Amino acid sequence: MVDLVFVSMENWDEVWRRNQFVVAGLARRHPRTKILFVGLPRDLSHAVRRGRLRLRASEATWTVPGLPNVTVTRPLKLFPNSIGWGRRLNELLVRQHVLRLTRQLDIRHPVLWLNPHYALHMAGRLGERAVIYDITDDWTSLTQSPRLRRLVARQDAELCRRADAVIVCSQRLLELKRGVARNLHLVPNGVDAEHYRTVLDGSKPLPQEAAGWRRPVLGYTGTVHPDRIDVQLLEAAARQMSEATFALVGPNFLTAGDVQRLRNCGNVYLTGPVPYDRVPDYMRAFDVCITPHRVTPFTESLNPIKLWEYLAAGRPIVATAVAGFRDYPQFVRLVAGAEEFVRAAREALAEPLPVAELRREEARRHGWESRVQRIERIVHACGGTA
Repeated sequence: MVDLVFVSMENWDEVWRRNQFVVAGLARRHPRTKILFVGLPRDLSHAVRRGRLRLRASEATWTVPGLPNVTVTRPLKLFPNSIGWGRRLNELLVRQHVLRLTRQLDIRHPVLWLNPHYALHMAGRLGERAVIYDITDDWTSLTQSPRLRRLVARQDAELCRRADAVIVCSQRLLELKRGVARNLHLVPNGVDAEHYRTVLDGSKPLPQEAAGWRRPVLGYTGTVHPDRIDVQLLEAAARQMSEATFALVGPNFLTAGDVQRLRNCGNVYLTGPVPYDRVPDYMRAFDVCITPHRVTPFTESLNPIKLWEYLAAGRPIVATAVAGFRDYPQFVRLVAGAEEFVRAAREALAEPLPVAELRREEARRHGWESRVQRIERIVHACGGTA
C-alpha cells in the first residue's frame, strides 16, 4: 500500500478513537507504509490569551511507540480562525508544515485521508494521488452559530464532491451523503473484543478511584459532551436512584453549570480522560453500562464505539433509543425518560449471566480487523497500491 497523510479531527493521545484504530490497523498490516498523522494545531494565539508564551517543541512531531512507521505531527496555528484572513494564513501554515514533513519522510504522492471538513483547503495541494473523506458525525447538525453552520455545510459538501471516495460510519450519514458523494462507502466503527475480556473478571483489584464507588455502579464510557449527554435525564435518574453510583468515564466537555448540576446529585462522578488501556479496569466496576444520550439529528448520525465496547464487556446495557443501540433490542434495554431509565437499570441488575457471553459473541463479529480490511480495499481502489 502507498504512503498516507492522515489528517485527524483529534490528537493522537491515550484516549483512542476511530482514527487511531484505523491508522494502527493499517500500520500493522503494512509495516513498510509510511503514515503521517496530522493532529490538531498547536494554538499559539490561544496559548498567549491563556498567559502561556511558549509551546512545547516536543509536541510538534514524534513517532508512535510500537508503530515505527507512524509519525504524528501538530502544525502551528498563529491566528484566530474566526478572522477570515487568519484562517487562510493558518491553512497555509498547515500545508507548508505537512509538505515539509512529507519531504523529510520521503512520502511521495500519498493518499490524503481527511477526517475534518475544515481540511478542505488541503485537497489537491499536497501532491496526493487520491483524497478520501471519512465522515464520523453530521457536523452540520452540531450546536453552533448560523455562520459557522453555513461554513461547515459548504466545506462538507465540497469535500463530498471532490473526494475520490467518501466513507461514512452510520446508516444516517449514508442517507445524507447519497447523491452528493460520487463514491460512497459505509464502514461502521468496531471493537477489539479481546481488549475487554477482563471486564467480567471480579478477582482483580479496581482502580483506586473506582474502588470507592458505591454499588451498584451505572457506568458510561466515552466523550461527555453536551450534544450527546442528556444532562436533564441523567440528573433525574441519579436523584431517583440515589442508592447507585453514576460514573462517566471519559473526556468532559460539559459546561461548568451542567457539571455542578450533576455533582449536586451526590452520586454522579466524572473521571475525565482515561487511557484506552485502562478503560476495561474501570468497566470492571460497572454493574450496568449506560448511554443517556440525547435523541437529536446529531446523535442519529453516530455509530457509537461504546456500543461495541459495551457488547464486548458483556455487561447489561441501558440506553436511550439512539442510533446503533436501537439495532440490538435483544441486548439493550431501550428507554425514554428518567422513570423508564431507572426501572430498566434495576431490571438489568437482575439479568442472568448467560446473556453476557451472547453479547461478547456479537461483539466479536464487529472487530476492527474486518473494518480495516474494508478500508484497505477502498484505499487500493483509489490508486493506493504501490
